Amino acid sequence: MTAPDPTGHPPLRITPLRAVVAPIRFATARGDDADPALDELRRAVADVRLEVFVDEQDVPLALEIDARDFAATTIHVLACGADGAPLGAARLLLEPDRPGQVHLGRLAVRRPARRTGLGARLVAAVEQAALRYASVEGAVTVVLAAQETAMGFYRRCGYRVVTGERYLDAGIWHQDMARTLTRS
Repeated sequence: MTAPDPTGHPPLRITPLRAVVAPIRFATARGDDADPALDELRRAVADVRLEVFVDEQDVPLALEIDARDFAATTIHVLACGADGAPLGAARLLLEPDRPGQVHLGRLAVRRPARRTGLGARLVAAVEQAALRYASVEGAVTVVLAAQETAMGFYRRCGYRVVTGERYLDAGIWHQDMARTLTRS
């Protein structure tokens, strides 16, 4: 039996990551897809998010995993190494009541995979999913709530600050950023 985690968080099932093994592949799954083959992908996405947000950043578990994770309008994106190790994850929320707009969120890259370019590749994979799944022709605007410490990263990915207003989310300062994509 393992000792209880002093933080009160459930133990992670994810294997510790020691190295990034190329090539990296990306996979997607809808939040409500009943295909049992996608259960492992969704578990890996949740484990990456729990490791980064809950364990590293002390985001409360109740705020990290929510009902939107299981919605038909949610697309999960997972980056894995050639060895199958989960490296990063993100969530794309389709906005049926706002045609032409989607929300990128819960972008997380495991510590050993940071500063390798994986984060930018993950953003690009989410953007491709946005263009594929958004139900409008022409342009799609991707909106995100950026942790202020990550705003430089998102700027390098082509995102711009929306209003400059900052707000606390899960005890972390954020600002909204956006980028408009066009289908070519």
